[in-house]
Order: sequence, then structure tokens, then C-alpha cells
Amino acid sequence: QVQLVESGGGSVQTGGALRLSCAVSGHLVSNHCMAWFREVSGQEREGVATVYNGGGEPTYSDSVSGRFTISLDNAERTLYLQLDSLRPEDTGMYYCAATGSSTWCRLYPSLYWYWGRGTPVTVSS
Repeated sequence: QVQLVESGGGSVQTGGALRLSCAVSGHLVSNHCMAWFREVSGQEREGVATVYNGGGEPTYSDSVSGRFTISLDNAERTLYLQLDSLRPEDTGMYYCAATGSSTWCRLYPSLYWYWGRGTPVTVSS
């Protein structure tokens, strides 16, 4: 059974930084995508960044491109998200997600089979 456990969330001021981690346990197929999503209460879940486990360029949403960096350490089975230049609108619950067998990595929640429980990020002005 696949489990994803996020950590690293917290409260920072505008312009600050955080590093989120997502530890993977259980068996994921050899070709899959991993991603970070975020959700603000009452709004739809928004895709932030996604990466293919076999390498290649990640994909970012326009709202975070140039400020956030996604990375995947296959050996440690951990997905990371470096959040820099944080803004109040980045506040939300951040979720880690993984697909089944796929090489088509996009930021559509319906593509992802496995989800963590989230870690909160709060950015104050």
C-alpha cells in the first residue's frame, strides 16, 4: 500500500522560504509522476508543480514558476518542494500526490491516484 507523508510546513512572513518534504512508502510503479498541489478552504485544489520520476524538466503553475522548485530523490524516496519568495496568496494546505503508471505529468488532480494528508503553509504580510 502506498503512503505519502508530508512535512515541513509552517508560518513565515512575506519573502520567506520553506522546504516541504514528502516521504514515500510502499510500491510505486517504475514510471510515474509526482506532484505538489495546494488548497485553500472553499477553493478548488490547485496544481503547483509536477515531475516525472525518470527525469526531465518539471512543470510549474504560472503562479509559482520562478519561485518554487520541485525535486525528487529516488534513492531516498522523497519528494521536495522548495518555496522561496513566499507571498500571502501562497497560504494553504500543501499535498503530495503520485500517479499510477504514467509518463504524462500534468497538474490535473484526477491523474493522481495517491495523496498525502497535507502540510499547512501560512504566509503573513
